[in-house]
Amino acid sequence: MLIKKIANYNLYLCSQSPRRRELLQGMDLNFEIIKSNVEESYPSSLSPIEVVEYLSNLKLSAIPLEQYPENSIFIGCDTIVVMDQKIMGKPADEKEAFEIITQLSGRKHNVITGVTVATKKRRITSHRTTMVSFKDFTPEEIDYYIKQYKPYDKAGGYGIQEWIGFIGIDHIEGSFYNVMGFPTKLVYDMLTEIIQD
Repeated sequence: MLIKKIANYNLYLCSQSPRRRELLQGMDLNFEIIKSNVEESYPSSLSPIEVVEYLSNLKLSAIPLEQYPENSIFIGCDTIVVMDQKIMGKPADEKEAFEIITQLSGRKHNVITGVTVATKKRRITSHRTTMVSFKDFTPEEIDYYIKQYKPYDKAGGYGIQEWIGFIGIDHIEGSFYNVMGFPTKLVYDMLTEIIQD
């Protein structure tokens, strides 16, 4: 069982996201946070799936793994929102958040998270995709959400665990937690795999 085996390892989450921290805690795993300072840029030729896998790897590449104990495991993640093959980034301000959510309103989009799990000797990368279907939002609903929740740190300008998710999600296909930015089952499976090696 992973929880027993991983007790012999030092686990590090390379993310400042409070949502990822909350979900990893919910998996009953002990870990420490490492800040990874990287510019989240990527080659324009990459597909959306390649982008999240590239960025999850990049975040770990900024960590000096050799300075940590041999029994260390590192987790890096990146999440994007994609509609019509276009990546909907984090809004810079209220106006941009309004524009993004208006585009998502009444339509389906994909949330893709790339995950990289690494030790000093091995690195594995994978991803999960979840389809989210939104209801048609009124301008007043969008404006209310943005003013109340200020979702400027969120891919696609929204958090599924917030008010807009409560009132706006018609249905999803795939992992709910993936939409929060941390596909918990995938992470569990990847940790299990890397420990067994």
